[in-house]
Amino acid sequence: MSEILQKNIPYDVSALRRLPGIQPLPVADWLIRDEAFAGQMARRDDLLASRRAAVIVMDDCARPAALELLDMVLAAAYPEAGADVPEVLRPDGVRVPVDRDDPMATLGRLVQEDFLILQKPEAAAEHILTAGVLCFPASWTLTEKFMKPLTRIHVPVPSYDDNIAARVQRLFDGIQVDRPLWRFNALWYDDPELFHPRRESDQRPHRTAPGTGYFRSERQTMRRLPETRAVVFGVHTFVVARVDMGVAAADQGGGSDRQPGEHGAQQAGAAERDTAGG
Repeated sequence: MSEILQKNIPYDVSALRRLPGIQPLPVADWLIRDEAFAGQMARRDDLLASRRAAVIVMDDCARPAALELLDMVLAAAYPEAGADVPEVLRPDGVRVPVDRDDPMATLGRLVQEDFLILQKPEAAAEHILTAGVLCFPASWTLTEKFMKPLTRIHVPVPSYDDNIAARVQRLFDGIQVDRPLWRFNALWYDDPELFHPRRESDQRPHRTAPGTGYFRSERQTMRRLPETRAVVFGVHTFVVARVDMGVAAADQGGGSDRQPGEHGAQQAGAAERDTAGG
């Protein structure tokens, strides 16, 4: 399989922020499209067709939120399509049916972002992962996190302690409509493959220095849906060859809670490690 890479990352990965490293995000910048669009979308199409059970989950309680999210993504990414459109034409020339009976799969074919829907049932202490399309996991497995609360989702990440868990839950409770937030992580991989699942019980490789291959960073966004009030966690994945990374990024390595890496408002359940901001 050919490598699917970007040439750069559109934010400064050397900028160190304390966990969870959250920043405000203009609504207009919620979704982005970059030079890897065609390659990433082809990989998404393939995974959705061949590995559906691994990349899509949805509980019935999340269907209204999934449909609301689908409408928002269509309006943001394909404004020319209009309401109730039966299909859209992607920039890579692929026609995608808008299947409202299968909203998460449709979302997975429209944009480069993965999406996780988190909802907080009445009287619950934490948000729960109730739906997701995750074609590009960074060392975690969607099915292990499905219908789990935030604290359980972040197993086995060592830096996700009680203090961080409380801060992240307050963050999710406080997200306002049309005031999205974002953060990023950063980690080295030997393999540029975008579909990189790992189960909680799998042994993590020990890394003491940056790898020699590929720099992977997730631009993670959080947005409140106005009708259902669910929180949508979006993940746009960048993979850049080491030769294309600057000196500051090349120095990114072991885990520190001031590094852009190991999490905070981590994608619902990323069992990442190495550099901290994600």
